[in-house]
Amino acid sequence: MATTQARTRPSPVLQPGRPADPAPPVPVAAETGVAAHEVHPPIPVESEPPVAAPLDEGAGSAEDQSAPEDDREASMMRQSGRRRLLRQCERVLLLDFNTLAMPDWPDNFTMAAARRRRDIWLFSASLAAIVFLAGVPGIVPAWIAGTGFGAFVLIVLAGIPFVRRLYSGQPSYIDLLLRRQHRMREARSHIQHLEGAEGLAWQCAMMAEFNPALRSPRFSGLVNLSEKRSLARELRRRDHIRLFLIYMLEAEKAYERLQHAYFEGHQTAIDKGWAPPEPTDEVTEEDHDVPQQATARPE
Repeated sequence: MATTQARTRPSPVLQPGRPADPAPPVPVAAETGVAAHEVHPPIPVESEPPVAAPLDEGAGSAEDQSAPEDDREASMMRQSGRRRLLRQCERVLLLDFNTLAMPDWPDNFTMAAARRRRDIWLFSASLAAIVFLAGVPGIVPAWIAGTGFGAFVLIVLAGIPFVRRLYSGQPSYIDLLLRRQHRMREARSHIQHLEGAEGLAWQCAMMAEFNPALRSPRFSGLVNLSEKRSLARELRRRDHIRLFLIYMLEAEKAYERLQHAYFEGHQTAIDKGWAPPEPTDEVTEEDHDVPQQATARPE
């Protein structure tokens, strides 16, 4: 009877405006007389594990310690790459501006004027020779033929470089051509010296981070020829030499910036204790005295 009343009684509900209903009495089994909580024991509720605060603190400290290590490794790798670039591109400091700029290169106007003087000299000599030869078979009088022969001799003598320097300081067309060939030969020899066995231009292209002008498309041909070790052989015109000079000037700017960045990074590494300072080449007075004592001869 008690069990039936417990099943039909409504469950306690907390309603606003009045206190909660009291808990119902514990029902007892009719047949065995055992309490309901003894027949169905309550399921224990698992408590959440405690938060491992010391473990999180240790992980945070490990991350804090790994961060400087990563910065140190990145800095060392960056410095190693910069040191390699400085070693590969150090030949850019051997650049001779005057050899590649060729300030005494004969311009086209000077060449045209010298060619005109040469043509006039050849025409005059040819005309005097024709007059002399016309007098041999008697086509012209002998005195005209003799005059033509004398004029021919004087014109030919005037074309000799030693004699020409006596009355004119202007260079001849042949002299200008020889000067051009000589300057071009010097420039190509200097470029071959700068390029070396490995090629300088394509290695300087790696410094584009410090000078974006090295990425210009007009320099791509120079870089490709330098990578093939055939740059000096392909430069046959003055505009090619000037283009190489411009590229070398831009590479020199990039090298100076790279050198400055490398020294700053090295000083920063020394300040943070990542790299030992470079040894100085200072010699003490004791070092000077030791060789003197060792080389001194007994009297």
